[in-house]
Amino acid sequence: MRIVIAGGHGQIALRLERLLAARGDEAVGIIRNPEQGEDLRSAGAEPVVLDLESASVEDVAEVLRGADAMVFAAGAGPNSGTARKDTVDRGAAVLFADAAERAGVGRYIVVSSMGADPDHPGDEVFDVYLRAKGAADAYVRSRTALDWTILRPGMLTNDAGNGQVLLAASTGRGTVPRDDVAATLVELLDTPATAGLTLELISGHVPLTVAIKDVAGN
Repeated sequence: MRIVIAGGHGQIALRLERLLAARGDEAVGIIRNPEQGEDLRSAGAEPVVLDLESASVEDVAEVLRGADAMVFAAGAGPNSGTARKDTVDRGAAVLFADAAERAGVGRYIVVSSMGADPDHPGDEVFDVYLRAKGAADAYVRSRTALDWTILRPGMLTNDAGNGQVLLAASTGRGTVPRDDVAATLVELLDTPATAGLTLELISGHVPLTVAIKDVAGN
């Protein structure tokens, strides 16, 4: 498969790119900073330099053409202000969805956040972030041409993944290693029957492959 990943230099994205490359898939990572290109090449991915905050729908569609699926793993980052929560966490995810429809790419997996809600209350930066992610999720879910899956991990850690998870529409709060988030994304890419699902993910006691089959109904 050819998989295009927005936010290609992110911690989850780099893990995902390594997994995809190791099994022979073609991973393409969209980055804003050309200096990050070598990190992507080391992970086995093809870097594409494109600023999703200023790119047009057609700019992104050109990158997406010929892809089998795409993953939105971009984020403004913990040190960004409220304005970039809107332009990246919401706006870039919306742009990616519009570009997918333009390019004829149906499969779209969004890495969201537990607690994402367009009506989330509060004025802190994290509150704005959860509203932005929630608004992006709502937009993606409204696009009937897309076979979307929205993944909402719990608190991310850099612990080694063990492939034991809890994956469900609602899991309750918890942590999850980035390793296991990346591995979950690979399984979702391989399981078209998860389209149309919004799933929460934390560490648990169910093997990842079993957890995916359970939510996919098989």
